Amino acid sequence: MALPCLLALSACTTVDLSVRHEAHPPAPTTPPSAPATAATAPSSAASSAATTASESKKPGGYYLDDGPAEKIPEGLLELPDPEPRIEPYARGPSKPYAIFDKTYVPITDERPFVQRGRGSWYGKKFHGQRTASGEIYDMFKMTAAHPTLPIPSYARVTNLRNGKQVIVRINDRGPFHSERIIDLSYTAALKLGYVQSGSAELEVERLLADEIARIQGEKRRREPLARESVATSDDPIARLAAGSAPPVAAERHGIFLQFGAYAQLQNAQAMRERLLSGWPPGLPLPSVVQSAGLYRLHSGPFVSREQAAAAAQQVKAAAQISTTIVQRQGIGE
Repeated sequence: MALPCLLALSACTTVDLSVRHEAHPPAPTTPPSAPATAATAPSSAASSAATTASESKKPGGYYLDDGPAEKIPEGLLELPDPEPRIEPYARGPSKPYAIFDKTYVPITDERPFVQRGRGSWYGKKFHGQRTASGEIYDMFKMTAAHPTLPIPSYARVTNLRNGKQVIVRINDRGPFHSERIIDLSYTAALKLGYVQSGSAELEVERLLADEIARIQGEKRRREPLARESVATSDDPIARLAAGSAPPVAAERHGIFLQFGAYAQLQNAQAMRERLLSGWPPGLPLPSVVQSAGLYRLHSGPFVSREQAAAAAQQVKAAAQISTTIVQRQGIGE
């Protein structure tokens, strides 16, 4: 569950979508004579909203001291965009929620989505805090917050003024400012060229499954030598990161951890990706096994149920994912 945080004036924040929190008092507004960037300077309407929120004890408050970090890593402009992939939606951030008396209904299907409007970015105030997805916000990665796009999902964002484009991973909720449609990470805004101005006119286009498959196919065609090198690697995680889906394994005899049974192969593979991102070292890597018309995600075999139970505890501690212990009799069971 996301930790309680504050709503930024023109940027987003992490939001606990299941619990309403008392408002925090708003920070002092910037004096008229003091310089302020577009990322931090309030409009009169927003200042009024902040005061109202504080007085009425609604969720959130406004801080005006967000911005870039004191120390910026080198090479951020060369940071590659995330490679889009199909991922299972997080359950909590997929539920409808209300902020400032407005109800938001997150998208949970494969509908196309294109939106134009003003976009901003958020930085040091929320760096290191939990996002709505439960992940830690890193302002130096290529991520974004959106009120309704699925979490996680991917979007192509275009700066309509200069034509620059990036792909970002949606892993947070916000912004909740009436004049903003999306909040990008510092690095994504830097690559689009609007860090200094604080906001820009953007186009946000959700990447659907067919577009993700096309992007992955283009990458495979552009990098045949790199893919050949990865294909000969003994590291299954490296092969997965390069876009090569793991094969469906033959069913084997023994005691296994089972992480679900899926009607669609891509769903089993998506769950496998999620597991690998936090997989404990030393345990048998999960594999997809086809049995009785379903794609089952297994790890093993283990020599005993006691050993499997100990492995299950390791996985739960590392990835916060529960599992069941099953005993397979092999093909023809």
